[in-house]
Amino acid sequence: MARINLLPWRAERRKQREREFYMMLAATAVSAVLVFLCASYWMGMRIDNQNERNSYLEQQIKLLEKDIEKIKNLEKVRSQLLARKEIIEDLQSNRSQMVHLFDQMSKSIPDGTRLTSLKQSGDRLTLEGVAESSTRVATYMRALENSPYLGKADLAKIESKEGAPGADAKMPYVFSLAVTTKKTAEAEAAAAATAAAPAESGAEKSPAAKPADLGEQLNDAASKLTSKPAAEQTPPAEEKKP
Repeated sequence: MARINLLPWRAERRKQREREFYMMLAATAVSAVLVFLCASYWMGMRIDNQNERNSYLEQQIKLLEKDIEKIKNLEKVRSQLLARKEIIEDLQSNRSQMVHLFDQMSKSIPDGTRLTSLKQSGDRLTLEGVAESSTRVATYMRALENSPYLGKADLAKIESKEGAPGADAKMPYVFSLAVTTKKTAEAEAAAAATAAAPAESGAEKSPAAKPADLGEQLNDAASKLTSKPAAEQTPPAEEKKP
């Protein structure tokens, strides 16, 4: 005998499917919320970690800035010390320059010439004086240029004061020279080269002379410059005053 189901099974199955759909929808929503919370937590951890690293880097940068300031201060101190060292070395190397300078000037000044003024600015000398003639000035310039401690001599002015009131009748020419000085090391090398030949030729005949004291050389040079007898000097017969 056939069995016939007269109950509304289709409606029951529809309700079952609706319940399953809502359950799956709720599970999906819960899963999405859990995934969102996990992702938010993970991103928050990453952000906190990066903030800690940034704070550490900022602290290290501040420490490095302090070290940089210290290094800059040390570099300034180093530059100042090097500048002082150069000044001391320059003074040490040129401490005997004035002694040799006075000695060479006393040796190079010719007869019939007298200095009235001497000024030094750096490595430049300004010499002013009087002479019997322009030839005496030219001779003096050649003698200065041949000196191992002096360089090129430039004639700033030469003027005849003959017949002018207050002028020296025997030395009427007033002149001014600009002379460059040489460094002590360079000058000593030039002086050694100049004195090498005579020293070698006379080495076997006479013993080496004892070098004079620097103070004695300075006093001797100053006395020669100040006590040069000008009144007794007369120009050679072949020289004519221009």
